[in-house]
Amino acid sequence: MLAAESKVVAAPSIDPLNSEVACSWKQIVEPVEPFLEAVHARLAKQVEDFDPAIGPYAEYALNGNGKHLRPALVALTANALGELNDSHVTVAMIIEMVHLATLVHDDVMDEGQIRRGRPTLAAHWGNEIAVLFGDCLFAQALKHAASFPTPEICRAVAMATNTVCSGEILQTQHRRNFELSRGEYFRVLEMKTAELFALSCELAAHLSGTSPAERAALRQFGLAFGIAYQLYDDCIDLFGSETTAGKSLGTDLAKGKLTLPVLLLRERASASDRARVESLVQNWQEGALVQVGALLSHYDTLAPSVESIHHYLEKARQMLRGLRESHGRACLLSLTKYLARQTDALVICA
Repeated sequence: MLAAESKVVAAPSIDPLNSEVACSWKQIVEPVEPFLEAVHARLAKQVEDFDPAIGPYAEYALNGNGKHLRPALVALTANALGELNDSHVTVAMIIEMVHLATLVHDDVMDEGQIRRGRPTLAAHWGNEIAVLFGDCLFAQALKHAASFPTPEICRAVAMATNTVCSGEILQTQHRRNFELSRGEYFRVLEMKTAELFALSCELAAHLSGTSPAERAALRQFGLAFGIAYQLYDDCIDLFGSETTAGKSLGTDLAKGKLTLPVLLLRERASASDRARVESLVQNWQEGALVQVGALLSHYDTLAPSVESIHHYLEKARQMLRGLRESHGRACLLSLTKYLARQTDALVICA
C-alpha cells in the first residue's frame, strides 16, 4: 500500500489491456502457491479461536479476497534462501493479521465504505465494533508471535506494529498540512506501509537461518519495495482509472492526505495555482478531483512521481545482489519488474 473512502483491496490491480503483466504476476507466485493456500487456510481457521459471539466479524475480516502480498513476500524470500517450512506459514499469517487489523482501523478513520468489493466491517457493523475487533486482531497476531520458542519473533512483530500505527498517526497529523516536506512524506510511507514489507522479508530470512548481513539486506529490500508500492498506489489514486484501480479515485486527497504528486504540484505551481489547490483540498467537494487533476497534468507531476517509483525499485534490486543466484532470487527480482511495468502502464493510460 495502503485506506480511503471506498478503497478496495483485492488481487493486485492488473490492467486488462496488458495481459503480459497479468501473466507475470501468476508466474511470480506460482512456485509458492501451495504456501499461500496454506496461509489462507490458517487465517480461516483463526475464526475458531474467537468467542462465538464475535465469530461473524472474524469470518468477515479473515476470509476476504485479499492479495496476500505480505505472505507472498515471506514465501518468495524464504524460497530464495532455501526451503519453506511451517514456521514461515505461521509468520506470514501473523503479519497478514496485523495488516488486516490496520485496514479495519483505517476504514473507521477514513469512513471507508467499500473494501475488497464489499462493505467494510465498520460500514457493516459500525465503528465501535470495528475498532474493538481490530484490537482483537492485533492481540491474536501477538498471541501467535509469542508461541515461538524464543522472543525474537514476538519482539519484531510488536515493534513493527508500533511503527505502522505511529506512521498512521503521523499521516493523520499531516492531513491538509501544506507545509509537509518530501522527507516527512517518505517517512510516513516507510512507517505505515513499507515496515510490514520489511518485516515479511526479515522474518523469513531469520527463520531460514541466514546471516545478519543477509537479513539486513532483505529487510532493506522490503523497505524499498514497500515504498515503491505505496508511491504507485498514491499515483493510482490520482492518475488511474476506477476500472483498472479497483477503487474510487481521489479518496486520499478528499481526506486531506497529501501524496507525492500533490507535493510536486505545490513545488512547481504558481502562487495563484498553489492557493487554488489548497482551497480545493481544504473545502473538498464533488468535482474537485477533476480540477486538481488538470493542475497535476499541467505541471507534469506524474513523470517525476514515476521516476521516484523506479528509483526505489532499483534500490530494492541492489539489495538482492549479494544473494546467491537461484530461482527464488529471480522471483524477488520479478516482483520489482512487475511493479515497474504496472507503473509504466499507468503512464501510458494517464
